[in-house]
Amino acid sequence: MFSVCVWIRSLIVSTETILIIEDEQALVDILKYNLTREGYTVFAATDGANGLALAKQIIPDLIILDVMIAPIDGFEICRELRTSPETEHVLIMMLTARGDELDEIVGFKMGADQYVVKPFKLQPLIQRIKAILRRSVGQVPERDVVESSGIVIDRNTFTATMHGEPIVLTVTELRLLWFIMNSPNRVFSRLELLEAGRGEDACSTERTIDVHIKSLRSKLGESHTAIQTVRGIGYRFVPIDD
Repeated sequence: MFSVCVWIRSLIVSTETILIIEDEQALVDILKYNLTREGYTVFAATDGANGLALAKQIIPDLIILDVMIAPIDGFEICRELRTSPETEHVLIMMLTARGDELDEIVGFKMGADQYVVKPFKLQPLIQRIKAILRRSVGQVPERDVVESSGIVIDRNTFTATMHGEPIVLTVTELRLLWFIMNSPNRVFSRLELLEAGRGEDACSTERTIDVHIKSLRSKLGESHTAIQTVRGIGYRFVPIDD
């Protein structure tokens, strides 16, 4: 006897599935309409309890999750999804009207993959959704701790060290370094790094990445050469002898 879960999954196996958990109905309608037009199967819930239950039922590829939703807030939903074997792999993009850096750190500690600040531009958000879903195809789960070239980043504590000494990095710098260290030798465009390294910011451009990379290199001492410029494209992380 098929469960409701199996029945729903049988309807959506041919497309990637997105679940929107957001209490602003107008925003839900806009996102659902545009993402459906892009070919995604989209479900939605306008409260946290129903959203969490639906996430466990359909196991979507991506959840767009409002931080301030009630009665269960986005941080708690994220934490619960990450502690369940069935949903620990699901991509989570958190939406918030609060741009406080501490909130962003909490979101990533809870297991968020992306953190987007409202208000945001619709088309850049859709392109970001496409990018993270594209990158996730066939991808192995990221490690909690990455280590290379004397640099260690601990995802659980959101900290970085170099040869055992703490490195003071901004949230954006840590996210960028984590991203490129997880795929050594791969060349990333500035656009890919822009998507990976920050929340939604209408004032940012691809050249903003150059500023962050310059700052990162200045903080990595002798290990700064591991971040290489690929002329006309972007950057890559090439491990050096520790």
